[in-house]
Amino acid sequence: MASCVLSECGLKPLPLMLTGAMPSSSKSSKIRFFNTNKGVKGLNFHKVRSFRERNWGLKVSVPLRVDCSESNNEVGVELPQFDPAAPPPFNLADIRAAIPKHCWVKDPWKSMSYVVRDVAVVFGMAAAAAYLNNWFVWPLYWAAQGTMFWAIFVLGHDCGHGSFSNDHKLNSVAGHLLHSSILVPYNGWRISHRTHHQNHGHVENDESWHPLPEKIFRSLDTVTRSLRFTPPFPMLAYPVYLFSRSPGKTGSHFHPDSDLFVPNERNDIITSTACWSAMVAILVGLGFVMGPSQLFMLYGVPYWIFVMWLDFVTYLHHHGHEDKLPWYRGKEWSYLRGGLTTIDRDYGWINNIHHDIGTHVIHHLFPQIPHYHLIEATEAAKPVLGKYYREPKKSGPIPFHLIGDLLRSLRKDHFVSDTGDVVYYQADPKLSGESKSNYRL
Repeated sequence: MASCVLSECGLKPLPLMLTGAMPSSSKSSKIRFFNTNKGVKGLNFHKVRSFRERNWGLKVSVPLRVDCSESNNEVGVELPQFDPAAPPPFNLADIRAAIPKHCWVKDPWKSMSYVVRDVAVVFGMAAAAAYLNNWFVWPLYWAAQGTMFWAIFVLGHDCGHGSFSNDHKLNSVAGHLLHSSILVPYNGWRISHRTHHQNHGHVENDESWHPLPEKIFRSLDTVTRSLRFTPPFPMLAYPVYLFSRSPGKTGSHFHPDSDLFVPNERNDIITSTACWSAMVAILVGLGFVMGPSQLFMLYGVPYWIFVMWLDFVTYLHHHGHEDKLPWYRGKEWSYLRGGLTTIDRDYGWINNIHHDIGTHVIHHLFPQIPHYHLIEATEAAKPVLGKYYREPKKSGPIPFHLIGDLLRSLRKDHFVSDTGDVVYYQADPKLSGESKSNYRL
């Protein structure tokens, strides 16, 4: 401790003021002279103390606790806090170079094995629930099947990114079958989701779960404003978003002339809308065959559980962190800086079921990496990302802790300033229950 205090205080023992004398090596504590035949006037060699015995204690005031972890930091000087909005000292190429080459390899057989697994579980659980048909089983079935619908969505999501395989036709066929089965227009969603990735973290240009500028927020009627931030309504927003997008934006995922799409994507939208319509027709037919109540129990309730999973996970990928994270405009925005504001989440047992979609930062930066390589790629990239990567809170088997993060965010993250190229969420006191916002710049 003494050596640490001396080091932090910048104090060193005074040099020996004896001509021709110097301390010996560490093996000997006595003073040696270059020429021992010459005496030194007035010096009694027998009374000379060794350096080992000498008391270098100093009568100075020092802090009760000295942090020796930062050797270059002066005592009493606080180190600057990390600013997540500061431009990172690395670039995309640095992160890419840190990720092992095999993490970029797409294995269509492995991807298809996940499809077979999930589809088998979906049909198996439906058959078991229909056979048992009692009120002890139904709630368990709804929770499990809704989660499996969400897993099916994630596999279709991989098809949309091209991380499912290098075969565009395989991606398209698998994506249409998977997404249409859960009433998602594959191409419409694929294109809007691509826009989200290309503009993540941008206030105006981002596509999903982006913040509302204050002017748009204030223009919402009271009912819409309340529903947007009052659970469970935000977790049921996805079907509404497919038809009408977010406040301040216009267009539909089903219409080929929507603002979401360019003219050469028209046929893609017609195809996915036709597949979606075919699934609706199948469900109507099943309603006549098995009855609407049985269809609702087997498909309707799990569908809404799936919607809640989708909104829950995608919202928390971009909101709810304990630290304030920036959103960008103008020259301050870049693909890298926007992607670094995304958040990884731990879902416990659900991680494997929904194909590690919670490993989200690297996915956002490099969406072409298959989901089964995301964890390894993230571990490899962490030394480069440094503090720009935020470790997720460890979850129990079921991620109940994330419900608290969701509720806190819905109370505080309401809008951002209409001006400024680096902005943070602010709170509306009427919605947060606070007399004044703690989220102002």
